[in-house]
Amino acid sequence: MQVTQTNADGLKHEFKVVVPAALLEEKVSNRLTEVGRTARIPGFRPGKVPMGILRKKFGSSVMGEVLEATVNDGTRHALDEHKIRPAVQPKVEITSYADGKDLEFTIAVETLPEVKVTGLGDIELEKPVAPVEDAEVDAAVQNIADRQERTEVAAAEYQAQTNDVVVIDFLGKVGGEPFDGGKAERYSLKLGSGSFIPGFEDQLVGVKAADETVVKVTFPADYGAEKLAGQDAEFDVKVHEVRQVVPAVVDDEFAKSLGLGDLADLKKAVRDEVERDYKSLSRAHVKRHLLDKLAAQYDFVVPQSMVDLEFDAIWKQVEQDKEQGQQDAADQGKSDDELKAEYRAIATRRVRLGLVLSEVGRENNITITQEDLNRAVMTEARRYPGQEHLVFQYFQKNPDALNGLRAPIFEEKVIDFILEMAKVTEKTVTVEELRKDPDADESAADEAPKPKKKAAKKKVAEEAAAEE
Repeated sequence: MQVTQTNADGLKHEFKVVVPAALLEEKVSNRLTEVGRTARIPGFRPGKVPMGILRKKFGSSVMGEVLEATVNDGTRHALDEHKIRPAVQPKVEITSYADGKDLEFTIAVETLPEVKVTGLGDIELEKPVAPVEDAEVDAAVQNIADRQERTEVAAAEYQAQTNDVVVIDFLGKVGGEPFDGGKAERYSLKLGSGSFIPGFEDQLVGVKAADETVVKVTFPADYGAEKLAGQDAEFDVKVHEVRQVVPAVVDDEFAKSLGLGDLADLKKAVRDEVERDYKSLSRAHVKRHLLDKLAAQYDFVVPQSMVDLEFDAIWKQVEQDKEQGQQDAADQGKSDDELKAEYRAIATRRVRLGLVLSEVGRENNITITQEDLNRAVMTEARRYPGQEHLVFQYFQKNPDALNGLRAPIFEEKVIDFILEMAKVTEKTVTVEELRKDPDADESAADEAPKPKKKAAKKKVAEEAAAEE
């Protein structure tokens, strides 16, 4: 076949490929001969069917196979001959073909840019770290205890206070008429929890068991049920019980109730968890600083096709968030054109950084092992307590989903490799500074911040459950 390069503009390349009709005919004849060895046609033994009959019966389908294989072979030949690494799938278009004539097709492809990564050992980074204070461990243990609190029935004459639980029946009315969802019986409401309409819980402070009262409130203007938004309402309330909260006592027995040996073991487990949390936050900061350094150091033309794919994925999520009323505060008030310009810049940055990290991984033989994948699946499963088996089944049934874990795993392994090479010094900061969003870091003020990673599809556990 004849391959001619017709255009070379930066990363964009175009080729014209001509396959002689004689070569096509040879491929078709060879394939028909293969088919004839097993074809069962009445009146003929396998392998004895005349070529004319084979051509009449199978010629059309065989020609389709041959054309597809020839175009694929021609495309690979053109790319290999010119040492092109395509950024995305090449665009192939058949421009001329007829029986007995040469096959002509064109190839349009963007190549990956040549990226030379050097000086990783010269990168200087600060890693923020924060010590785990005893007071924070004690507070975390107390939070656990608060979640384990129980209640007991108060005396009949006891008046409910904030943080007490009242067991009530209620019936809500607007304009004197009950409304859907406004009725419940023996509902346990913790006063001061803020779980009801503003003002509702405040009016129950001071009630006693067996009291009956009317609570008057106004639904917020932005209330989820449009028919109730901004409406005045009255709730007939009957109090069955007032229950006082009995806080859990933080001692060895409490720790044993959680499956630990004693209070010291509980505090150690909590401290270990806080330390893991701090390490994760530290890594997020140093990773962001590293990406900012790489973004500032490397500035090369990136394949537009890759940017388009990345931008389309981002923009799709932006539109979904807007439809669901979850638009980022920083995006509000901006026109679509302004947002598209910002997010296209973000897409370009992501692609460029991806190519840099990919080159580091390629040059240093960083690969993804089955152990890496297994560990990632385990991590994903731990995010859904009680549903781990669904997560495992989901990845077993969906190889594409499993392969989807490869990119983030690869990125993290490359980041680890670079951090080992770089000069990283630790800087002690406050917990508040450590918990600050890395994307809002002032050191990145001159770069368009990366938007928070949003789920562009259902959560794994939701998808797994949907398949049950």
